[in-house]
Amino acid sequence: MRRLLAWWNALIHLLYPQLCIACNAAIPSSNRQCFCFSCRRKVESACFHETKENDISERLWGRLPIESAAALYYFVKKSPVQLALHHLKYKNQPDIGKRLGRLLGTQIYSAPLFKEIDCIVPVPLHPKKERKRGYNQSMEFAIGLSEALHLPVLGNTLARKQDSLSQTNKHRMERFQNVGEVFVLNQTKGIAGKHILLVDDVLTTGATLEFCGNLLLTIPGVKISIATIAVARN
Repeated sequence: MRRLLAWWNALIHLLYPQLCIACNAAIPSSNRQCFCFSCRRKVESACFHETKENDISERLWGRLPIESAAALYYFVKKSPVQLALHHLKYKNQPDIGKRLGRLLGTQIYSAPLFKEIDCIVPVPLHPKKERKRGYNQSMEFAIGLSEALHLPVLGNTLARKQDSLSQTNKHRMERFQNVGEVFVLNQTKGIAGKHILLVDDVLTTGATLEFCGNLLLTIPGVKISIATIAVARN
């Protein structure tokens, strides 16, 4: 039976190989990573999930009170992480978000800091941009997390009421002004008293997560934790 299962898995991998999310090289079926060996050598992991004080919590200190924070990687320009995120957002590859979500979910599943999470809320895209892209990359990431953590995704809790300009090359104050009044609470029934895992693809200055998180904290009894695919260095 084991031989038959191994043969079947090998056949599946032959027909539908698991590919590196950056360079599309084949990855062994036993490898649960998202990057091939060559790309992994160029990627810097961000193992925050076991430490309450980390680069994300320090970035948001005094701006957004959070219980815990986690990220998979550090964001470095021209790295496999940037390439993978580009594929996720602009090359119609939503499964990258799910794969990365499942990977982070398996890491934080047994982490004490994340034991009390009740639900997952992704940062929303503007409907016009989501229709054009076909999906919200943060929602895809949230779905992957949900599969690993066995928690519900509440995708309509927040809404984006206007399409803010690109955040690229903006300083922190410009980014915060850019997201101000962009997001609103939408469907909040059953949210009161919950510990929410707020997720986004990348944390740079933290302006988007700061604004969304503080909106959620206006709901009585809500606590916030953060999860992102990548975090930029200060």
